[in-house]
Amino acid sequence: MARYGPLCIVPMNPDGEKDGDEMTSKSQCEPEFYEMLEKLQALDFVLVELNLYLDTHPDDLQAIEQFNQLTCERTGLANQFQQLYGPLQNFGRAYSKFPWEWSKVPWPWQV
Repeated sequence: MARYGPLCIVPMNPDGEKDGDEMTSKSQCEPEFYEMLEKLQALDFVLVELNLYLDTHPDDLQAIEQFNQLTCERTGLANQFQQLYGPLQNFGRAYSKFPWEWSKVPWPWQV
């Protein structure tokens, strides 16, 4: 087993290589990984819904305030997640530690 980030383990074969295809390799992470990822997904869902609502109700101050508050919460949680487990998005939307973290699994969409 190899560790990627402090709380995730990727299965390895006896030769020290990742088992199976890197893209589909199943990892085992501690509950905090999944809890944070689920919270991010929930915040993303609410932010998309609020965005759609605000497209048709641009003068709803309460909805704008809620959108801004949840955006702040999501940004903080995403930063915390990325410090612990690596980037959530590529192409300049997330920093990478050294060495390059995109070669590590699991990627957020694999869990």
